[in-house]
Amino acid sequence: MSEPRLSSWLAPLARFRPDAEALFDVATGRRWTYASLQADSQRWAARLRAEGVAPGDRVAVLAANRGETFALLFAAAELQATLFPMNWRLSPAELAWQLEHAAPRVLFTDPAHAGRVPFGGCTLSLDDDPGTDRFEGPGAPLDAPWQLMYTSGSTGRPKGALLTHRQTVFNAVNTGLACSLVPDDATLTFTPLFHTGGMNCLSTPLFFVGGRVVLTTGVDAAQSFELVARERVTLLMGVPTIYQLLADHPGFAQADLSSVRDALCGGAPLPVALLERWLDRDIPLRQGFGMTEVGPNCFSMPPARVREKLGSVGLPIHLGQVRVVDAATGAPAAIDAPGELQFRGPTVFGGYLDDPAATAKAIDADGWFHTGDIVSVDADGFFTVRGRLKEMFISGGENVYPAEVEAAILEHDGVALAAVVGVPDERWGEVGHAYVELRPDHTLDDAELRDFLAHRLARFKQPKRIVVVAPEALPRTASGKLDKVALQKQAATDAPSVE
Repeated sequence: MSEPRLSSWLAPLARFRPDAEALFDVATGRRWTYASLQADSQRWAARLRAEGVAPGDRVAVLAANRGETFALLFAAAELQATLFPMNWRLSPAELAWQLEHAAPRVLFTDPAHAGRVPFGGCTLSLDDDPGTDRFEGPGAPLDAPWQLMYTSGSTGRPKGALLTHRQTVFNAVNTGLACSLVPDDATLTFTPLFHTGGMNCLSTPLFFVGGRVVLTTGVDAAQSFELVARERVTLLMGVPTIYQLLADHPGFAQADLSSVRDALCGGAPLPVALLERWLDRDIPLRQGFGMTEVGPNCFSMPPARVREKLGSVGLPIHLGQVRVVDAATGAPAAIDAPGELQFRGPTVFGGYLDDPAATAKAIDADGWFHTGDIVSVDADGFFTVRGRLKEMFISGGENVYPAEVEAAILEHDGVALAAVVGVPDERWGEVGHAYVELRPDHTLDDAELRDFLAHRLARFKQPKRIVVVAPEALPRTASGKLDKVALQKQAATDAPSVE
């Protein structure tokens, strides 16, 4: 029996909704209907085929967010090739390593990134005309890779995660069910397409159901409010720093957000004070959880229970298996007890590019993907992220999970962001070192924060060192998350605060 194949997502939408808008690129002003997006993807497929792109090849894109990247995504599907959106925020040396490792057949750039890194293969511009020829492929095998995305490397080189057609389709189905997506929905995609959040949290799921993507090159609060109102955006997706930036803008209180029915948040703990500001605008800002290798959408918070389950990432979404096991014994974790989160099912990725050892370490013989994330599950089945298995540290013989400490710090009204890392200590083995970023126009000192935490955390969980900094002072990764790798290095040299 031949391997099951998946036909083009765009073909039925081009038949049933040919004139419906699929994509608006704000920077270029260009709009695509489903019929024109399909036509462009097939023209690019013909051009790439003429350039020698064959099944299994990779097509790289080094450019700011552009609508053509989505056309190339679907063009790659026609050719059974893999789209590789590159992180333009990396250094030339890092980009060169990824190009060598991924070995794409073709590299696309925009004018701003042309020539930024040497490439010996075929180089094309997103501004090029693909020509008039069109190519329609036979359909892609479900387990064939469709996207290549490099995960952040906390040690050594990053790993290239291969997202399959099966994973992308099931993520779209799961997201559609969890968020009740319909063709009338529209999202504002301002996060970069080289991250799965920008590409797959809401963008590809909306293309799957025939919805609309409004694409920008970054986050500008005033522009975002204008686009939400004018384009009638119904769903938002971002990390807490994005929602904080929007909420802190002077126009937030008066902005027309009446079209927004849902706002999803991931990547870091959501401060309660920030959540309250969005709830005051009648928008249920929902904390979720996901990762490149699984989903990425894995959990969803029912809007009606946002206030009741503060700090939780919600419930597992559809069509997959989830379990929490004791990291030491492998036995099922008890209610409210910390354990490693594991997934099995059609949303698990296809492995790491040319790294069978890392793939075997991540996916066991029974098909369970070991996330390395420590979570707990309450009696109602709601999940709470406690931290990374590698981030957990032992202080005086007790396990300390940084995410739990960070959540307690974030309960303070003056705190915008918090990060806790473990550092060596002669007496306790390891102790917590907290970095705390303040909200604008707020003040907070070490002593006040220690007094605040004294009634919220056991003594061994309370940070022994605290560094309070101004807004936007802490290092971020390209996706807007706090850069804990940089903070861990910084903590090793910071002098301890007075206890």
